Amino acid sequence: MSAQKKEIRGSPIRFAVQPRDVPPEKIARLLHLTVIQFHGLLPQLEDRGFPRPDPTTGMYDLNAVNLWMDNRHEQLYGKHRDPSARLEERLAAIPTRRNRRG
Repeated sequence: MSAQKKEIRGSPIRFAVQPRDVPPEKIARLLHLTVIQFHGLLPQLEDRGFPRPDPTTGMYDLNAVNLWMDNRHEQLYGKHRDPSARLEERLAAIPTRRNRRG
């Protein structure tokens, strides 16, 4: 009896996955630093609020790093705040029955 070979095929649907968590090497490159320079400057960066890596994976959240970089230039980009604070402001601005009559 001959063994049957099953053909393995990839999914017909393909899409690019953009990573959100990246290793320190990628963050160093984003900041135009070598890995050694990045690790040397890391305590100073963290003193300025630089995001810490995930405690389990050691990876950095790319969105958090980009937000930190934007916040360095508040005069250009405005201050990014906690999204929940913006939500509360927006909810408070919605007219309710009570304040429509007032």
